[in-house]
Amino acid sequence: MRQTLFYLTLDQPFAWLPDGAGERLILHVGLGLLILVILLVSSLWTYAFTPRGAFSWQGMGWNFVQAAGIGLLLIWFSPFRIIPVYGYGSMLLVGFVAAATWAGYRAERVGIRRETIWDVAMLILVLGISGARLFYLVQYRQRVYASVETFPQFLEATLNLSEGGLVLYGGVILGAVGYFTFCYLKKLHPLQLADVIVPSIFLGIGFGRIGCLLNGCCFGDRCDLPWAITFPAGSVPYQALLQLGFLAPDATASLPLHPSQIYSSLGGFLLAYVTATVFRYRRKAGEVLAVGAIFYPINRFLIEFVRGDEFTQLDTGLTISQLVSLWVLAAGVCYLIWLEMRGKTLQEIGQASG
Repeated sequence: MRQTLFYLTLDQPFAWLPDGAGERLILHVGLGLLILVILLVSSLWTYAFTPRGAFSWQGMGWNFVQAAGIGLLLIWFSPFRIIPVYGYGSMLLVGFVAAATWAGYRAERVGIRRETIWDVAMLILVLGISGARLFYLVQYRQRVYASVETFPQFLEATLNLSEGGLVLYGGVILGAVGYFTFCYLKKLHPLQLADVIVPSIFLGIGFGRIGCLLNGCCFGDRCDLPWAITFPAGSVPYQALLQLGFLAPDATASLPLHPSQIYSSLGGFLLAYVTATVFRYRRKAGEVLAVGAIFYPINRFLIEFVRGDEFTQLDTGLTISQLVSLWVLAAGVCYLIWLEMRGKTLQEIGQASG
């Protein structure tokens, strides 16, 4: 667990200063050094994967100038001289960029512009996080608002992501609304585009769950296996177990728990590989979406058995995510049957199979 990856210092643009020791070691990194590293990595990436005729050194030069300008504005005008960079948000950012970039390559193979992918990715990101947060607040309202007494405290608790969290299904629901609206306005075939982006969604989930591990949210149930993990005092799992009476007040760490975040991350990466493979051999538009709609709820349903942050609902012995998973699985199976019976082939919608 590492909620804060490092501190961004503005007074020393090229600093690299370790602070603390052991698990408490946190780097203070200068803004200028961070910008140089990001620009170097992005430049190498762009040079390696951009067709030679389309690459422009002038364009790369403008990127350097813009980044330097933004950095100088932060250094001169920011009221904060030390800015924490959180692990959860960082992994969401990495997942978003990796997912959108990967989807862009598949999009070009089926005649969709990369810019379209970035447009829909930004829309899904905003609506997805909003829906996932709303779903989390509904599901964990007693925990989130336990000590809230005033409206400012209510707003702080509602918007505070540093203690978790997001619930994926909420993001999927609101993101889907925005997605279909986008396809309608842009006159895009929604199943075509869905096949392109579904593998990237699972890639983003894989990185996002690493962020959950760094943050301490979405933690597992008690575990006696060799790979069990513990969380320090003050963490989200520690506080939850303390409130439930499973920990002594003077405990220095949580009980050994299942690394459910790692299970979920591996599941996300595996589903990204599976759906990307299906994309290469699909016969009908929407087959990749169908595979994802069937296998993800199975994966989520099973992982819920080792999650320790959710309680069963409606006297069913199942968590709310498991109940939603059953509905999604049923819908996915019905959709696949319909697709095989009446779905349009790639040739029928004028798309060459990639």
